[in-house]
Amino acid sequence: APESLMQALEDLDYLAALDDDGNLSEVGIIMSEFPLDPELAKALIASCEFDCVEEMVSLAAMLTASPCFVRPSARLEEAVALRQRALLHPHGDHFTLINIFNTFQQRECWHPRPGDEGWCRAHALSAEALRLAGVVRDELLEVMRRIELPVSPPAFGSPDNLLNVQRALISGYFLKVARDIDGSGNYVMLTHKHVAHLPPGCCYLLWQPPRRPPPWVLYHEFTISQDNCLRVVSEIQPQMLVKLAPQYYLSNLPPSESRDLLMELREKVAAAEDTAGEPE
Repeated sequence: APESLMQALEDLDYLAALDDDGNLSEVGIIMSEFPLDPELAKALIASCEFDCVEEMVSLAAMLTASPCFVRPSARLEEAVALRQRALLHPHGDHFTLINIFNTFQQRECWHPRPGDEGWCRAHALSAEALRLAGVVRDELLEVMRRIELPVSPPAFGSPDNLLNVQRALISGYFLKVARDIDGSGNYVMLTHKHVAHLPPGCCYLLWQPPRRPPPWVLYHEFTISQDNCLRVVSEIQPQMLVKLAPQYYLSNLPPSESRDLLMELREKVAAAEDTAGEPE
């Protein structure tokens, strides 16, 4: 539909993938080298700036390959949920996916088949999907080497790395942010008025006891047909969003309380930066 095409072009413009004439920019040309959605390609490129390539390329592979979770039989659900909680990451689903991939890769190295198959069954994970993610990851790294993008060493788990992964994600996914409007997990997306919810498999719901719904989240995708749930959700800080998202994108958001909060926060951040830059 023409509306969908115009929206896609607008999104590419916000991602800095187009130049003033509507052709691919330098960033857009690099993005087009990756067999990824534009938001994910932009986040992967941003990871070069934020020194978190190893983590982002693993995440990109996990988001691109087949879903790694499988449904356990009813009699095993409680035991599987207990084991899966050990793999959850407090910073959100994106980090949980990196955690799962890293753990599986380590087991592949030290526990030859069928040891990793048993581990996957015990955690209701698909070994086939995780191996496919490894293949996709190698292909993405090969693209990065071919176009001579820097690949930073792994540092998953360090405080700086966690912040840098969040920065890279926001750089690509600022178009997919939602805010909890009532503190009970009813999320309104910034770009339209749809109200969505956290998916049942979200890490924030799997913790025991469940944790509070994050006030602001970044999500991988949303489709109304899938129980009106966001998919792959991680908490973000709005201060980071107003610093990294294009200013004209924030200004063009449809009127809402969320937009007003972000515009007010942007003014505070800008004022603080101006004060910090003044000579003493």
